[in-house]
Amino acid sequence: MLTSITFFDPAQYTMEPAPIPRITATFEALDLLEVIRAAHGPVVFHQSGGCCDGSQPMCFPVDEFKMGTQDVKLGEIDGAGFWMHAEQFEYWKHCQLTLDVVTGRGSSFSLEIPYGKRFHIRSRLFTEEELQRVLPPGGSVPPQRPVDKPAGG
Repeated sequence: MLTSITFFDPAQYTMEPAPIPRITATFEALDLLEVIRAAHGPVVFHQSGGCCDGSQPMCFPVDEFKMGTQDVKLGEIDGAGFWMHAEQFEYWKHCQLTLDVVTGRGSSFSLEIPYGKRFHIRSRLFTEEELQRVLPPGGSVPPQRPVDKPAGG
């Protein structure tokens, strides 16, 4: 039996708009990532901005690819870090990137190549409102860059 009802004033509760990630992925990309991780273990993505296949995202075993001091972490895709060279990021910083998959082989050492697939980036410009809510590079922390030695040393 109902004995009392407590009412809340919804005006007292406000929700902050959700932050907008810089990098997302399609279900097809997530499925392929799952297959690759089952075969190779933890992986990392890197997009260098170089010529040819270097301008496409490449997937490597996390222990076999060393990030440079000019690489910026945009975020993560299902736990796999997605990094981009800082100069390339300058071109893409106003866009949300989506990791997708296309059929066909590239000519790189990226882990998806033997599967007859290729990771591919799709993009869209952030709206003015979204730019206010977009996550900084690295997720929810200031831009992350690999560090070879402690600061000041």
